[in-house]
This record gives sequence, structure tokens and C-alpha cells, in this order.
Amino acid sequence: MSCAIMCPGLLTVLLTVFLLPSSVPEPLKYKDCGSQSGKLVTLDVSPCPEEPCPLVRGSTYTVNATFVSNVNSKSASAVVHGIIAGIAVPFPISEPDGCKSGISCPINSGQTYTYVTKLPIKSEYPCIKLVVKWQLQDENNKDLFCWLIPVHIAAV
Repeated sequence: MSCAIMCPGLLTVLLTVFLLPSSVPEPLKYKDCGSQSGKLVTLDVSPCPEEPCPLVRGSTYTVNATFVSNVNSKSASAVVHGIIAGIAVPFPISEPDGCKSGISCPINSGQTYTYVTKLPIKSEYPCIKLVVKWQLQDENNKDLFCWLIPVHIAAV
């Protein structure tokens, strides 16, 4: 007698185990836009289930970036732009100080750091497709990391 006949529950468990990985979302794809003083290791914007990343007005997203610094720096500052039709529009964030966003400053060359911050999408933002450019700069305004991701600001 086959196991499928004797153990129908086992077949269900095996199918579930083998099918689950296909339902796990793909890692966020980003473009490194010229990290000079460090190397971006991983980037996660959550939740971001697809590309372009849908950013719903009135919601808040978490940005989590792990990087390795190539320099010593006393500070780190975030600079964010929305690129619309090729034009970089400054996007002010509530906490530009990277040393208040999960990073223990001073930053040391060769060390790995995790930058974590919140990205609120205000209700008054227009529904538009754009590219987000996010830079974390050292004390000399050189990029510890720089990334680009396509997003779509959407209504609720």
C-alpha cells in the first residue's frame, strides 16, 4: 500500500512545504546610485509586496538598510529625493540624523551598520509614479550608501 493512501495528511504537509517558498515575496530590487564611502549590503522597505513599490497615502513604511562603512565619520545624514520626470525634488524626512536612526556614531571604517527609519506617506501627496533616491552621507557629504527604487504613491 502506498504512503499517499495510508498517510493522506503527509501528502498535504509535503505539498504545503514545497509550495510555500514560491509564495514568499522576492527581495526588494534596488539600484545602487553611487555609494562612495560605504557599501550597501541589504535594503528592505516594508511593506513593499511588488514593484513599483506601492506607497499608500496615510500609511507609514519602514526603511531598513544594512551597509559597511569604508570611512570613519562622526556623523551620518539622510538626504532623500523624489525623481519625477528626471527632476530630483527634495523630500524632507522627519529624522535626517542617521545617528538617531539605529546607527551608533561615530562610524568606524570596516564596520557593518543597520540604518532604520520610518517613511510616512502623507494624505496630501499626489498619486504619482516616481523614483525614490535615498542617500546616507558621512561628515564630508560622501554617500555611505545611495539607492534608487521605483514607487507608486496610491490612494487608500
